[in-house]
Amino acid sequence: MQTGTVIKSTGSWYNVRPDAGDAVLQCRIVGKFRLDDVPLTNPVAVGDRVEVDIERDSQGMIKKILPRRNFVVRQSPRRKHDLHLLAANIDQAVLIVTVVHPNLKPGFIDRFLLMTEPHEIPVTIVFNKGDLYEEEDVSTFFAMKALYEKIGYTVLATSVADRKGLEAFREVLKDKTTLLSGQSGVGKSSLINAIQPQLELRTGEISDYSGKGQHTTTFAEMLDLDFGGYIIDTPGLKMLGFNNKDPQNVAHCYREFFRLSDQCKFGASCLHRQEPGCAVRKAVETGELSALRYSNYLGILEEVEDQNYWERWKEIK
Repeated sequence: MQTGTVIKSTGSWYNVRPDAGDAVLQCRIVGKFRLDDVPLTNPVAVGDRVEVDIERDSQGMIKKILPRRNFVVRQSPRRKHDLHLLAANIDQAVLIVTVVHPNLKPGFIDRFLLMTEPHEIPVTIVFNKGDLYEEEDVSTFFAMKALYEKIGYTVLATSVADRKGLEAFREVLKDKTTLLSGQSGVGKSSLINAIQPQLELRTGEISDYSGKGQHTTTFAEMLDLDFGGYIIDTPGLKMLGFNNKDPQNVAHCYREFFRLSDQCKFGASCLHRQEPGCAVRKAVETGELSALRYSNYLGILEEVEDQNYWERWKEIK
């Protein structure tokens, strides 16, 4: 039996880098693993620490998943009742977005942060493709930068074409294990290639028909950085749903709302909608809190409430 780290997941096979030795093991899993009694589409994630029973040469069976210090999970895009693990045991997450090509969806940023906030995972938001920004796009970037830095997130601007912001991006990644994510077409692979050319990740184009990006990463993989650290590269995200959350979870994961909730008449149980004496709603009205973030919050709250509770959880029983 050996311990190691999962560095690649292709669905049925997992590549494990053993703690002792350099040979990567190709492994399958034994039995069913669940997360808090919720069915998972991928019970083992890249970054997981595991115990492997060696069967032959470079193959083995994953017999045990060691305790995770954190993880990032999303609703499965194909099986709405299940969850999909994106990564485990990470130091931070980096979300790649862009104002144009494809156009920015501010709500997507907030949805991503709902996945990292439960474990208080630090997040850096990188606005890529700065060379394509017109004057109005630059204004949008600075507005978003001010919004998210005010509530405690790091925001960077990068451009592979102009070689701008790459050193700062590199410093963010140095000596850390980082989940790197973003929607398809935002230039994630191009950014990685710019700071680590030898990886030679495949890059794609934006569809002229849909204006959306095409997937270039097809599976999750942990990649070594020669300047120190690892990145967990994941397939581009198209949508993020939350079958694993209830309204209270959502309210508590908006960090600036939660900080003010002790001033609400109903405290931490306040959902910040029509409740009397709500400090969050008052702060939005005065401009202390972002009206954009609040609008995104209300939309997610409504979406979560619209999901039928018994339908969502019937497979657990």
